[in-house]
Amino acid sequence: MPVSDDFAENGILTRTIPGFHPREAQRQMAKSITEIIDKQGVLIAEAGTGTGKTYAYLVPALRSGKKTIISTGSKALQDQLYSRDLPTIIEAINYDGNTALLKGRSNYLCLERLDQQMLSGGDLEAEILSDVMYVRQWSTQTEDGDVSRCHSVAEDSRVWPLVTSTNDNCLGSDCPRYKECYVLSARKKAMDADIVVVNHHLFMADTVVKDTGFGELIPEAEIMIFDEAHQIPDIASHYFGQQLTSRQLFDLARDMTVAYRTEVRDQVQLQKSADRLTQMVMDFRLVLGEAGYRGNLRELLQGSETKRFLTLLDDALELSYDVMKLSLGRSQLLDSAFERATVYRNRLKRLIDTTIPGYSYWFESYGRHFLLAITPLSVADKFRELIKSHKSSWVFTSATLSVNEKMSYYTDRLGLENATTLILNSPFDYQHQTLLCVPRYLPPLNQPYTAKRLATMLTPVILKNQGRCFFLCTSHAMMRGLAEEFKASLPLPVLMQGEMSKTQLLQKFVSSGNALLVATQSFWEGVDVRGDTLSCVIIDKLPFTAPDDPLLRARIEDCELRGGDAFRDVQIPDAVISLKQGVGRLIRDVHDYGAIIVCDDRLVSRAYGEVFLSSLPPSPRTRSLEKTMKFLSQRAQQNEIQEISDS
Repeated sequence: MPVSDDFAENGILTRTIPGFHPREAQRQMAKSITEIIDKQGVLIAEAGTGTGKTYAYLVPALRSGKKTIISTGSKALQDQLYSRDLPTIIEAINYDGNTALLKGRSNYLCLERLDQQMLSGGDLEAEILSDVMYVRQWSTQTEDGDVSRCHSVAEDSRVWPLVTSTNDNCLGSDCPRYKECYVLSARKKAMDADIVVVNHHLFMADTVVKDTGFGELIPEAEIMIFDEAHQIPDIASHYFGQQLTSRQLFDLARDMTVAYRTEVRDQVQLQKSADRLTQMVMDFRLVLGEAGYRGNLRELLQGSETKRFLTLLDDALELSYDVMKLSLGRSQLLDSAFERATVYRNRLKRLIDTTIPGYSYWFESYGRHFLLAITPLSVADKFRELIKSHKSSWVFTSATLSVNEKMSYYTDRLGLENATTLILNSPFDYQHQTLLCVPRYLPPLNQPYTAKRLATMLTPVILKNQGRCFFLCTSHAMMRGLAEEFKASLPLPVLMQGEMSKTQLLQKFVSSGNALLVATQSFWEGVDVRGDTLSCVIIDKLPFTAPDDPLLRARIEDCELRGGDAFRDVQIPDAVISLKQGVGRLIRDVHDYGAIIVCDDRLVSRAYGEVFLSSLPPSPRTRSLEKTMKFLSQRAQQNEIQEISDS
């Protein structure tokens, strides 16, 4: 029986899953995936919101009986897929294979590093020491060591980097707690499973560095499925490059300190060199200036002050290397730290050699941390080789892959020119469920008073809609400015990204029922708020990447060298994909309704605005905020009447 029959009116999904309704686009996607699996090909499928793409790839994969890796865009989506969607389909089609959830090693408690923190705990701040004790208690109860299940400790607690491992600091088979290792256990389960759910970062890390254990999974998998596949080009670029971070160096210094205090107590130089390394990392961070800034590393290294502090950092790293070398063989922890110091020294030398073409050299500063990085301008050749080297079937799917109804931008970035492509429109009735507004009399972009004027202009809409609104910003500065204005003027809950964790913010937004959430990048995608709680999405401007972003500048230069038009071929497609993601936050269900307000005249005044408009769902359009408020009010009344009649 064809897999597509499972999605029919009287198919097995309709009979076994409460509330399941057949959708032609979903059936068509499942049919195309089945064909790709049969011929070991590559399929790139854009499936509009509401298509039901998760079921559309799960059923063919499970029906095939082949080993499958499913990679998602985030750990949250990974958990949702493994805990909700996958069990539903397994039960519906009576699948009898084994499944496994596999996360990166930093998501699992490291018993050895927990032991180290207990031994050297006297040096920890009271808050962190308290969390260490909570983790210690939890460690006696957990079966899988997944730190997301330790609810007594905040997900952003500073204790987690101390009691989890990274690929750099893991001791591997030399670890005293190797046989009890949660990472090893999770990976063994994944090796034996038929369906393995991972995330893009883990998949790419494995592909590039062949992390021990998980690297053996990929050759065995016969089907590779990437959900939220629009993220793959940027994530692949990240992993095909090189990085050195302050966190890595702080962690190195911390392990030197722990080794000195627990195993090599006669080598006081370990503590001194660790302290010097820590100080030089902090000093170099200060040279980079304000937080939340991404800049050009080539330009940064031309400054004499930067060069001086980078030399001091390099000297401190070399001193740590020399001091550790004197005690090799006395401590597994120190031996591992020595190997990392060797890697970091070589990586730093590579990072400051900015003469090699074909890469973007950049840095980022955030809080007390920094990141130095080189990123290849194109991953097409490497990704093409990855596909060719595995005799597997490959499926890439997302709601946002096409630009102006064409897939060429995506296929070119990954070198997948010969892939089969499929565009499936959303089954939602955007003509009746939505309204797109580009208001008249908008303030100029990027002026000091822009946030104040936008807040004044949009306050009546937000009040009329009783909150229930996302205001998505393209910069942190605009987000902070708008949040400040709204908090001073609105008699409604005003939430801002960064005030608490993303999960807590969403919970508070939903429970309030009348809140305004002002946010930036992390809320443009991967957020699913259904029903009346969210009925208006406002976007401050078209999400073009800042022109001084070093990654963008490098891609622009590369495009121009190849004779292309960088604005048309790079900047517009990037912004279109981002805008589609932001707009996609609004309609998540067949009963949802709402208004999308884009505060950027360029959408209607510039010729390229048509590329954006033709890439968005087919909503009716207006320039009037009054009509927008009327639409929202009428739809709210209709929903109230419908709810009364349903009850």
